[in-house]
Amino acid sequence: MDLRQLEYFVRVAELGGFSRAATALDVAQPALSRQVRLLEVELRQNLLTRNGRGAVPTEAGQLLLEHARGILHQVERARDELARMRGGLAGRVALGLPPSVARALAVPLMRAFRKQLPNAQLSITEALSASMHEQLASGRLDLAVLYNAQPVPGLELIPLASDELLLVQRAERSRSAAERPAPVTMRALSRLALVIPSRPNAIRMHVEAAMAAAGCSARVALEIDGVAAILDLVAGGAGCAILPGHTLTGVARPSGFRVRRIVLGDGAPLRIPLFTASSALRPATGTQRAVLALVQSLAGERLGHT
Repeated sequence: MDLRQLEYFVRVAELGGFSRAATALDVAQPALSRQVRLLEVELRQNLLTRNGRGAVPTEAGQLLLEHARGILHQVERARDELARMRGGLAGRVALGLPPSVARALAVPLMRAFRKQLPNAQLSITEALSASMHEQLASGRLDLAVLYNAQPVPGLELIPLASDELLLVQRAERSRSAAERPAPVTMRALSRLALVIPSRPNAIRMHVEAAMAAAGCSARVALEIDGVAAILDLVAGGAGCAILPGHTLTGVARPSGFRVRRIVLGDGAPLRIPLFTASSALRPATGTQRAVLALVQSLAGERLGHT
């Protein structure tokens, strides 16, 4: 049994198949299969049940998976501690961000990471909250930023920021660019056709809960997942969107959109909380803690109030 075999086995078990694991590890699938089979021969146990849809751990495989994750994590911590003695942190950190947050944080975060952690690697994945929950549990993500996260066993949540949600409409040529758009109430919002992600998108669920509390409901024109596609449809006149303001960061023609505040019954703006999430079952490495500190610092500058 060696570390490479354990790493290969863990990836196959977590990703549910040899082809996906081979792609993630950047190794040939026959070599990957051979190493996992050698591990099974040495341990005299079938670790995976292979079928047409992939591979899942057997009872013995599930037991080894728990041990292997701990072993690999301890090795990573040892490398981390030794790198610290050389004067710098090392290792790889996989971070998940919602697409709207990635528009605001991904580039400055990568720049700060390269400057402060030159010996480490950062992988950023854009995904919806439901998908990131699963990837945190399987070990494919070390950290994630989640909208409106709810406590679940095995997940450690830390409040990060409070993001204001805004109404994004197509700009009207007859209006002056200097004219300040009036806020929109929840009642007025219920009369507008919305281009909105499908459930269980966290922003969608938060908006619908706020409208229900105001005694109204959303008028959905189109359901579509993907920030870029939503903005294209709004620009084309298909409806309005409810998105964080920084979603327009990097848009080719921001002047093509009109942004309005959404206010609740007490006049407060509509906001949605953001959290950082990590596995409570795997202790964080020094590099992971450093990335978390970078995310917290940049979120304070670029996203909103804590």
